[in-house]
Amino acid sequence: MTSNHWIDRRRFLYGGGLGAGAMALQLLRHAEAEGAGTTHHTATASSVIFLFMSGGPSQVDTFDPKPDLDRLAGKDVPESIADTIPKIKRAGLKNLMGSPWSFKPYGESGIPVSDLLPKTAEHVDDLCVIRSMQHNNPVHGPGECVALTGTAAGDRPSIGSWSLYGLGTANETLPAFIGMNLHTDGMQFPQGAGWGSGFLPSGFQGTIVDPAKGIRHVTMPEQTSQPQRRDQLELIRWFNQRHLDQSGGQSELRARLDSYETAFQMQTSAPDLFDLAKETQQTRELYGLDHPQGKTVGRACLLARRMVQRGVRFVQVRVGGWDAHGNIKGNHTKMASRTDVPIAGLLADLKQRGLLQSTLVVWAGEFGRTPTMEGRGKGRDHSPAGYSIWMAGGGVQGGRVIGATDPLGYVATERPVSPHDFHATILHALGIDANRLTYNHHGRDEVPTVFGGEAVGEVFGSSVG
Repeated sequence: MTSNHWIDRRRFLYGGGLGAGAMALQLLRHAEAEGAGTTHHTATASSVIFLFMSGGPSQVDTFDPKPDLDRLAGKDVPESIADTIPKIKRAGLKNLMGSPWSFKPYGESGIPVSDLLPKTAEHVDDLCVIRSMQHNNPVHGPGECVALTGTAAGDRPSIGSWSLYGLGTANETLPAFIGMNLHTDGMQFPQGAGWGSGFLPSGFQGTIVDPAKGIRHVTMPEQTSQPQRRDQLELIRWFNQRHLDQSGGQSELRARLDSYETAFQMQTSAPDLFDLAKETQQTRELYGLDHPQGKTVGRACLLARRMVQRGVRFVQVRVGGWDAHGNIKGNHTKMASRTDVPIAGLLADLKQRGLLQSTLVVWAGEFGRTPTMEGRGKGRDHSPAGYSIWMAGGGVQGGRVIGATDPLGYVATERPVSPHDFHATILHALGIDANRLTYNHHGRDEVPTVFGGEAVGEVFGSSVG
């Protein structure tokens, strides 16, 4: 659908006297989305909750057990391994380090998980663990951009924006793409790229909220009624629309125009979304809201559930702090105390409410960590050559492992999966073929997987056709 097409439709509404703000906004949102209501195949999910673990969780300390690391601790990589894997031989890995945690099988599937994450491990039969994620950028900022946008420059749309562009919104009172940025580590540009819209129209970018404070400035001014506010916005919209028509339909101006209507709707819906007073004590305990270490992530995960209940299409919970150069045990213990109970609570809550089957939950960082010790502090360095993520719900076949790394956990050796494949898999769950979702930018039909990428059919228990 061309931009001129939906501009003409909006002009018809206004020119025909049907210029009610809510009606125009609804039309805009559905017309702007390339595939809204017309997916390429049957969707298995209607919403996504992306749990992004910024900093690089270690695969060999979470979901990819490597007994050889304990046996070879303190030694260099033996030639018997290095000679069979060129990438390891070139790296010349030295001073291998075993995991401070033990692994054991969980669930009926028997998938081994580290005792670092015992609560998440209880849900392993719902998880599809991909152990063979890989790319080539070992730097946090560019790596985060690769993980969330597909390129290190971070100049392309985020996977959340592509999802919204492909499907449109499922509600008219809240942003369709909401992000929560927790324990931030100061990398403003990579963070922004992770929820940015790139070259897509500005209306597809994420709205960042503070889970403790909610959406700012949504309280109705004193002595202002809803009918009065509606009249004000209708007048503002009339002036803005006239200016928009004269300016040629700039996307930034369109997004600002739409934000007035969204803000009005949020003045009634957002306060309810962030009011957790009606949640039971059992739910609070499930998410760890009363525990100092996990309450921040717990609140964000509970809000994520409440958001998808209300039709929010894409929720991104970014948890910074997983960088562990100096002390892998201290760092990951702290991060697990922040995330393990809340994430397990989210999975349990979605499942018991019947929401997990329609909600794709993703857990991933920008890369993993080396099997070797960095320096003398028993830390691990960055390693994008082979790391683990997991997916659950939304049509995912749980209780299975896809791909593998070498005996030390350094490089993917079976079924390598790129971030582009990963993004295509998310879109596939939403009913979108990443190769058929296009946006014309500077005369080029852009697709989400610019460097190629195919959905990983094994995630859903079948091939993707």
